[in-house]
This record gives sequence, structure tokens and C-alpha cells, in this order.
Amino acid sequence: MLKGIDNRLNAEVLGVLRAMGHGDVLIVADTNFPADSVARATVTGKLLRMENLTAAEALNAILTVLPLDTFVDDFAGRMEVVGAPDEVPAVQAEVQAEIDRAEGKPRKMVGIERFAFYDMARASYAVIQTGERRFYGCFMVRKGVIPPEV
Repeated sequence: MLKGIDNRLNAEVLGVLRAMGHGDVLIVADTNFPADSVARATVTGKLLRMENLTAAEALNAILTVLPLDTFVDDFAGRMEVVGAPDEVPAVQAEVQAEIDRAEGKPRKMVGIERFAFYDMARASYAVIQTGERRFYGCFMVRKGVIPPEV
């Protein structure tokens, strides 16, 4: 345990979050996502796990240390529901609330078509699989910057 660091963040996850640079993409996936095979194609090449958490709980912990990109519109995204891209299931609304809380203001996630999401995940820095069992509990976040102290 470390002071000031959310205990839900394990050593592997913390190491990857620290190593990521501005603009790098992190995927936070549900239990049904083909996370292991997709993670093999990422920069890290290995799957990370936060499997005892829901997607919202995992993002809540991640966003305690990871700044979101403020230079792009696709700073965060959600996998769109097949056949209903504008539908926002409860799991996605919960994650949106965590993003808004971390940002201190509403910042709407972009929708990403299912197969485009898979492609983005393969090209990402890393994939974290959560214990989220609800469908469409798959998200991307793009790392931002921490400004210098004045």
C-alpha cells in the first residue's frame, strides 16, 4: 500500500499508467471483450487486470492518477451499441459520470463503432480487463498532460 494512491490500482496498472505519454490510448474493457488476444497487439503486449471492479469503479481509480487529454474531442470514448449507436446503457452513463466528476465539468465521450473500437484497442498502449459483466462496458481514454507548477 502507498499513501495517496488508490488501493484499487495494482502495481502493473500503475506502471503502465506512468509509462504512457500524452495522447496514448488506454482501453478499459468488460469481461466479454476479447481482451487477451487484443492486448497482445498493443504497445505493452500483455493484458492488465482489474477484475474485481466494475467499469465505473476501475475508471474512478484510474482517473485519480491519469489526466485526460484536453487537446482533442476524442479524449474518451465508449463502444457503441450495435444497431443503436446513440443508446447509452447504464454502464456507460456510470462511466460518463466518473469522467465528469474527474474533469469537474461535463465532457461527453465519443461513440466508437464496435469494430472500429477493436481496431483502436489493438493499436492502443494497453488493455485493462475489468470484472464488468454488463454489455458495452468497454471504453477508451486518451492520456493528457500535467502542467508545470508555477
